[in-house]
Amino acid sequence: MSILTVENVSHDFGGRQILEDASFKLLKGEHVGLVGANGEGKSTFLNIITGKLMPDAGKVEWCKRITTGYLDQHTVLEKGMTIREVLRTAFQHMFDLEAEMLQIYERMAEANEKEIEEMMEDVAEIQHSLEHNGFYIIDSKIESVANGLGVGEIGLDRVVNELSGGQRTKVLLTKLLLENPMILILDEPTNYLDVEHIEWLKNYLINYEDSFILVSHDIEFLNQVVNVIYHVENATLTRYSGNYDDFQRMYDLKKVQIEKAYEKQQKEIQQLETFIAKNKARVATANMAKSRVKKLEKMDMIEKTREKIKPIFSFKEARTPGKYIFDAKNLVLGYDTPLTKPLDVSLERGKKVAICGVNGLGKSTLLKTLLGIIKPYSGEVILGDYLEPGYFEQEAVRGNNTALEEIWNQYPSMTNSEARGALARCGLTNEHITSQMMVLSGGENAKVRLCKLMLQEVNWLVLDEPTNHLDTDAKDALKKALKEFKGTVLLVSHEPSFYEDWVTEIWNVENWTTKEIF
Repeated sequence: MSILTVENVSHDFGGRQILEDASFKLLKGEHVGLVGANGEGKSTFLNIITGKLMPDAGKVEWCKRITTGYLDQHTVLEKGMTIREVLRTAFQHMFDLEAEMLQIYERMAEANEKEIEEMMEDVAEIQHSLEHNGFYIIDSKIESVANGLGVGEIGLDRVVNELSGGQRTKVLLTKLLLENPMILILDEPTNYLDVEHIEWLKNYLINYEDSFILVSHDIEFLNQVVNVIYHVENATLTRYSGNYDDFQRMYDLKKVQIEKAYEKQQKEIQQLETFIAKNKARVATANMAKSRVKKLEKMDMIEKTREKIKPIFSFKEARTPGKYIFDAKNLVLGYDTPLTKPLDVSLERGKKVAICGVNGLGKSTLLKTLLGIIKPYSGEVILGDYLEPGYFEQEAVRGNNTALEEIWNQYPSMTNSEARGALARCGLTNEHITSQMMVLSGGENAKVRLCKLMLQEVNWLVLDEPTNHLDTDAKDALKKALKEFKGTVLLVSHEPSFYEDWVTEIWNVENWTTKEIF
């Protein structure tokens, strides 16, 4: 049975065709992975099927009485609420039922016998519904899912406006799973999740009995949870059965077949055109030439697969710094309360270090403390000589500036051609370059921020989750650039497959924390 049917949907944005005559079907029990390069239209498609965006043409039809839950890259939380209060809103319909039941009990005091009998039936029905849906164990449910995704470690009584972008995403994902909709729609859910919580979510989705649509650039994760792939490329959607590896094999085979068919057709076209040119002026062969012209006109032309622009990342190296990048003595990280035990840690020039560990233990805080953006809770950080740090923040840049203006603001002496060329090398098209930062996808936004970093002369790269939102080609290009960079690297990442084969050391913040790790 088809739960969702999308027919011939087209959508244009700023003169750029995002989707053209695209069709899609979601069947009962399907676990769909929606894949494609950054900026191909995955998030646009999700916004269309959830009704957040109206397509220019085509039809979107859900079957009746389906509940959907959508986690996108821009969902926000209401300020002033605690995490627990936000998570309890996942059960608002049950609280409404309980309120209705209490009102019925109040009305019983003034009702006659027949009315009381009817009211008791209503109360019994509501009571059964509440018990069946676990209303009386809500707090237990909240704690179970919250701990599974690492939200419990943040503290359920924390106010949501105190949270980082990553923590907010985790809260929203927890709320969505507690709502238990029939259909899950998830846009990059593993961003900001550490390895343990990705594992928890993976097992949750593997055992999910209903259907879901998942956008992710985490290939290992996709392979384990999906059984259907929809690939969006050049404004079209193509369906493949199986996981991501199955799709990649079929896609590569299809690409080879198209290239062979294209070459064969081009050879035939060349032969026909040569024959026409030689014979159209001769009376004896003019009719034969005309028939060849008609054959050419009727030919269904094969288009060669358009190769996507692959990003090329590289970092400008500043002068060599002193032997030590930093030396931290009795360093305690934290804000109002300490996050770590006192640390004696140093980083030597030329080392490439990955920082791992569950979220909420101070990875981002460590980077900001070392850079002097925030003060240590206690202790000191002694920075080395001649340092030229380059910092990539986890948070996306929003606002009305275009990508081009974002570069010019930081590098005003660059010419139009130079700025455009720098952005193009990062895999951004003219449409991306002239779009506002607030409308760019997460991956496109990250590429603009990486471009700004690439234009700076640095000898110490400090990167906080740089692979979040990046597609496979961009991740590969970034990994290559970091391998080739001769300076020092300090990297926070939840993707061991990204850093394991090139870093010189791995620091696990779980060994430093004062918190209990679940």
